[in-house]
Amino acid sequence: MTDPVRLGIIGTGSIAIRGLLPHLTMEDVQDRVQVTAVCDPVVERAEAAAERFGVPHSFATAEELLASGTVDAVSIASPIGFHFEQGMQCVDAGVHVHFNKTMTTTVDEADQLIAAAQAKGVKLVSSPGEMLRPRHQRIKEMIQEGVLGILTWAVTGSAFGRYHENERVRHGEDPLTNINPAWYFRRPGGGPLYDMTVYGLHAMTGILGPAKRVTAFSGVRVKEREFRGQKLPTDMDDNTLMVLDFGDNLFAFVYGVAAGGLPNMGRPLIFGTAGVINGNKLNGEPFDYPGRELDEQYGMNGSLPHVVGQHREMEEAHVYEDVMQLVDWIREDKPTLSTAEHARHVIEIFDAAYRSATSGQA
Repeated sequence: MTDPVRLGIIGTGSIAIRGLLPHLTMEDVQDRVQVTAVCDPVVERAEAAAERFGVPHSFATAEELLASGTVDAVSIASPIGFHFEQGMQCVDAGVHVHFNKTMTTTVDEADQLIAAAQAKGVKLVSSPGEMLRPRHQRIKEMIQEGVLGILTWAVTGSAFGRYHENERVRHGEDPLTNINPAWYFRRPGGGPLYDMTVYGLHAMTGILGPAKRVTAFSGVRVKEREFRGQKLPTDMDDNTLMVLDFGDNLFAFVYGVAAGGLPNMGRPLIFGTAGVINGNKLNGEPFDYPGRELDEQYGMNGSLPHVVGQHREMEEAHVYEDVMQLVDWIREDKPTLSTAEHARHVIEIFDAAYRSATSGQA
């Protein structure tokens, strides 16, 4: 394919307004990808997003967008609980898909989606593309080289805090700045695992390989949250602690909690008999990897392959990178490390954690 990929965006909430649309409507990518349509059930939000970012078509539903014939691919940026249904609609329409994290909420959904896409020849890319980061690739190499000796255990996780309530698109009065975060706390797609812990777990499993067993405690700790004078009920687990078994007695601790992240914990944190890797440091000293200087200047996204120029200074550049992985795959037949199969394994771990917490068994 030599023409630019025609991209639709399903959902014009926070990630679309802060990340997808600003990056993908930049002049420097128009030769490769052009956003041709958006949709959102809040129709005035879809229309306002289209007007602000110069997108020619806006719709209320994914069905209307897919039926319009205006897209070759989509980025699904709706609440996570809708990803499976909308992803299957895209696959049925022969439209390639980028999923903002997490791809689905259950491993059964992931299996159905992957099988359907393979049968239709549809390409799937799933965020977060943590193994696209040169730092994580170098960590995997160093472990294989034996710099940590015998690996003993690892840690990753995230805390909700009040991140979503405080995003800059939440407290205005127009459709693009009054976006309600209630879904982050509701079933089936809410909770910190699908939303935040997914990053560290993609990195951990990308570096250490697949987990073999999971045991967990999980439940709802904060029963409701305050947002702009409203009470937002929480019915999705917001406090989950997991222990993962990677085989041969290599274990990991993984958490997704309502508040209170571990201090000074890098992504990833891996211990061995010869030392520790904590983020960008080996035994307390920075280690070298391609693009390290860019990461030090711009944060973790500076070294990503498509994040160049002004993109380095913009929000959510890692999401832009993942979309561009799909664009390259469509145009150049260049597969990506951000695979649906890796996303499936992370979802499999979440599935197993919730089952373990209910049954009391690993």
